[in-house]
Amino acid sequence: MIKHLSEMKTFKQLAVLIVLFTGHSAMAQCEDGWCWGSDPDKAKANNALYTDALKADNYAEAATHLEWLLVNTPNLNKSIYINGAKIYENLWNVETDPVKKKALGEKTLEMFDLRIKYFNDEPDVINRKALVAYKILKDDKTRIQELLNLFDRTYELNKNAMFDGNLVAYMDVLRRYKAFGNPLTDAAVLDKYFIISDMIDYKEANGAKVHPSVRDNVEKLLLAIVPVIDCQIIISDFGPKFETNPELDLAKKIFKMMLTGKCIDDPLALKAAKVVDASEPSYGIKIFIGGQAALADDKETAIKYFEQALTLTDENVKKGDLYLKIARIKATQGLKSSSRDYAYKALDVDPSLSDAYKLIGDLYMNSFDDCAGKQDMVKDRAVFIAAYNMYQKAGDGSAMAKAKAQFPSSEELFNGNYSEGEQMKVNCWINTTVTLDRRPAN
Repeated sequence: MIKHLSEMKTFKQLAVLIVLFTGHSAMAQCEDGWCWGSDPDKAKANNALYTDALKADNYAEAATHLEWLLVNTPNLNKSIYINGAKIYENLWNVETDPVKKKALGEKTLEMFDLRIKYFNDEPDVINRKALVAYKILKDDKTRIQELLNLFDRTYELNKNAMFDGNLVAYMDVLRRYKAFGNPLTDAAVLDKYFIISDMIDYKEANGAKVHPSVRDNVEKLLLAIVPVIDCQIIISDFGPKFETNPELDLAKKIFKMMLTGKCIDDPLALKAAKVVDASEPSYGIKIFIGGQAALADDKETAIKYFEQALTLTDENVKKGDLYLKIARIKATQGLKSSSRDYAYKALDVDPSLSDAYKLIGDLYMNSFDDCAGKQDMVKDRAVFIAAYNMYQKAGDGSAMAKAKAQFPSSEELFNGNYSEGEQMKVNCWINTTVTLDRRPAN
């Protein structure tokens, strides 16, 4: 009969042949993505019973009906493995008997393997399996190598699509692997750290909202595995390679290592940061380079990088901090009007920045010699009233007291024919109006 298969002209003829060999029709087993097997009625009944039990959070009963489906209709629908993982994980959560708990853990992980076997999509499923496997296997010293292999495979298949939760777990698996007595060199740990850190960078650069705790926890785990990152080793091992070939990937690794190891004062960190900035500019890199320039008293370079950083963030708090940084540099340059402008820009985006008011107050306070006409002491001392007003907005009582001590005296007001409460224009660069007041009597 088999030799005549090529002579059959229709699919219906082939179906008849299947019935003769198997005793049932394969065509009748699957409908709309559901393959009900040789006993569709019983399969549908068990499917309804287990899903009803699942909805009621009755996981034990759900498992009983699901088990029949797993044995008799393993290719029913991928939902039996999605729900199966949930059912067995919940049973695992509450089980106290060690033997039973281990079996339930195995059953939970098996759901992911069977889903891959019957429905493919290994990258997505293994990504999900890693999340659950970490929870189930992380404390098992005999399975830690298997768990690490699973995370390696998850990265291999998913790269930057690896779930955020798996990034921290991946790093913690490395920590546990070493803590359980397995050999793991610092270099190997750093290699994995760079892989994980690069994934976080990629996600953030492409608009993903990665919670700050993810990066923080990854870095804390790195230091838990490698408590001391020797700055001199980084400088001596990586410095010559970088000088010979200052390529981007090496620059990124050096910068991250030096940042984590708190080696940023060494010139190598700045050199690496500038290479990274040239190809992949970011808010953080700009802030670092600008900050290093400010420490070196290279004011113009610092301002340039801070201005560039402003274009790389939409967060008002960050913008406010940058404007204030620039305002402070302008103040050290003696550019008081420009400094005040930037301080007000800081307040425009972040009204809570009381330090900006304090800075403006300092600018006014230090302008007496610049603005004093030395003919009318009341007019000259009005700058201190302007300073007081800014300190008041900053909530700085100590600075307010110092400014008020420089207000015009009662005698100066009387001799100048002025009255308390009178409005006065403060000219010079300050160009504001104040209400006259007197300093406290001695």
